[in-house]
Amino acid sequence: MTQNRMDDPSRPPFGQILVVNDDPDLTAAVAGYLGDTGFVVAALHAGIALRQALERGAKPDLVILDLGLPDEDGLDLLRYLANHSDAAVIVLTGRDDEVDRVVGLELGADDYLTKPVRLRELLARARSVLRRRRKTLDGEHVGTRTTAAFAGWTLDVNERRLGRSEGMEVTLTTAEFSLLEVLTRHPQRSLSRDRLLDLVYGRQANLFDRSMDVLVGRLRRKLGGGNAPSTLIKSVRGVGYMLATNVTWR
Repeated sequence: MTQNRMDDPSRPPFGQILVVNDDPDLTAAVAGYLGDTGFVVAALHAGIALRQALERGAKPDLVILDLGLPDEDGLDLLRYLANHSDAAVIVLTGRDDEVDRVVGLELGADDYLTKPVRLRELLARARSVLRRRRKTLDGEHVGTRTTAAFAGWTLDVNERRLGRSEGMEVTLTTAEFSLLEVLTRHPQRSLSRDRLLDLVYGRQANLFDRSMDVLVGRLRRKLGGGNAPSTLIKSVRGVGYMLATNVTWR
């Protein structure tokens, strides 16, 4: 089976994916299947290889990451990706413990799958994650109003950047960015967890029940600037969450 190179210009730009897994048979199967559906895929077998690829300038849209790599714990790599790449991350691992799921989501994973995995399901999850990078709320392309200002923050949808007026920028994962965009497009409005899951994750398949609470917690901490979690995102008892501030779109 031939591996698709990420810099191969003959491949259509459906998305660039790095598969990081030490199982050569599984890696070949995943890379081959996703490559045959139009993605540009590269396979790596160790954490150091992922770090080197990013240092050399690789800009994947998605990383499919195993937690049980031979040279480095995948959770450490999740932390590294959160600080050095804006790629979405799907964890694909043999670890099915609830603690690992929670920690993986808290560290920035956009989805969490356990082995064995059906390739068609993995493809659906990959497409869902990448759609969130390119489209807004219900799948419509962004119109003319692409920058939101709220409580001293500026969210730029086109550039996928979050910053403050004094120039500080905050790095968000794909899911964190999607959640914040959803909330800023519905300010002062309570949104249920199920509705947020629909808008942020697409609900291609059932996600871990606490995934939205974990995601909100991560976003609150980042909006809090490393101090206490921000109070901009309010919990609404028996409903879900809302962004408790005015937002101006331009």
